[in-house]
Amino acid sequence: MTFKETLTKTLGLAVAVAGLTAVASSAARADEHEQPTPTRQEWTFAGPFGTFDRAQLQRGFKVYKEVCSNCHELHIPIRTLGQTGGPELPEDQVKALAASFTIKDGPNGSGDMFDRPGRPSDYFPAPFPNPEAAATALGAAPPDMSLLAKSRKYERGFPKFIFDALPVPGGMYQELGPDYIYAILHGYEKDEDPNWNAYFPGHKIAMGKPLVDGQVEYTDGTPATLDQYAKDVASFLYWAAEPSLEQRKRIGFRVLAFLFILAGLMYFTKKKIWSNVAH
Repeated sequence: MTFKETLTKTLGLAVAVAGLTAVASSAARADEHEQPTPTRQEWTFAGPFGTFDRAQLQRGFKVYKEVCSNCHELHIPIRTLGQTGGPELPEDQVKALAASFTIKDGPNGSGDMFDRPGRPSDYFPAPFPNPEAAATALGAAPPDMSLLAKSRKYERGFPKFIFDALPVPGGMYQELGPDYIYAILHGYEKDEDPNWNAYFPGHKIAMGKPLVDGQVEYTDGTPATLDQYAKDVASFLYWAAEPSLEQRKRIGFRVLAFLFILAGLMYFTKKKIWSNVAH
């Protein structure tokens, strides 16, 4: 094979590879266009000084209890609803809520299991005895919601994910999970296909549209709309995944303040000690 023939084949191969790459890139862009990135929302708990809105957490729990709990487990103790940093429900309300559940306990002295009213120290009971029973009833086992807001995320791409970790305007962004949950609840855009969701990977989700306007009644005057439900339940699920978020932020700020003061003291100590030493 002559040099000219070799060069021609090499150039032809390079053109073919470039063409395949362009097709793949176009397909990727098309797929990206079809599955939009969730819109960044404003959350009260965002940022280093963010805190939860107590009323919003209470509304979010109401949405979970009346709608989501029919299929999804929430593996947290009932008493956490009354603890500082969360919905902060009154103690009598937490006890009444716990007593409304029937908990299987035991064995007793005879070796038998028995049913009893729930206590605040109990975990929220699961709607199904096991994932297999849930999958049989619903077609797929619904995920546990206690860590949903931390485990469900989406890619922000370069260089956004770098700024998400930095203390710059628009940075220190960790609320990808609530944004994703909010987007999923808004993603049912085809009435003819109740399982089509714009934001779910592959666009096919086992869960049909769970919320519509007016489905859950709010007693505090807040509009009973899908948009409000989505924000409230996403906030509640983020608290369920990060129940000590506010305490963690307070401790982190105190640690940084301590380190800043310590660094200043160390600097002036060094300056004092070495001020009379010839260099």
